[in-house]
Amino acid sequence: MSADLPVTQFAFPGPLRDELVAAVLDGTKTSTTGLLQDYELDEEPLPVVGARSAVVDSAGHRVAVIEVTEVRVTRLGDVDLDHARDEGEGYDSVAAWRAGHEQYWHGADYRSWLGSPGFVVNDDTLALLKRFRLVETL
Repeated sequence: MSADLPVTQFAFPGPLRDELVAAVLDGTKTSTTGLLQDYELDEEPLPVVGARSAVVDSAGHRVAVIEVTEVRVTRLGDVDLDHARDEGEGYDSVAAWRAGHEQYWHGADYRSWLGSPGFVVNDDTLALLKRFRLVETL
């Protein structure tokens, strides 16, 4: 039952989350990227293959169940085009993917959450790349 599952949140509530959740629901988003430090700061265990979670929308409603199919920790400088494309945001190059993600990580919401107004990523910043499949729409 989805009520018993842990929650997966894409971005912060608002237009970006709504866009990402819609891409999960229509099947175009099958991968996501988070910084490894986020898991450490939240004291959250790293995802494992086979784990299921409930995707929530900006209103906090559970809208889907996803299952992790692959987990990789890598440098941002080593993210590949397949992963970037599978994020479902229309990226046609790793450079475009990187620019979009830097805009998020260097944005006010993320920096405020992190408590570091000058935070920046670089090629050596460790990222957690997660692939998943849509199991169920709620």
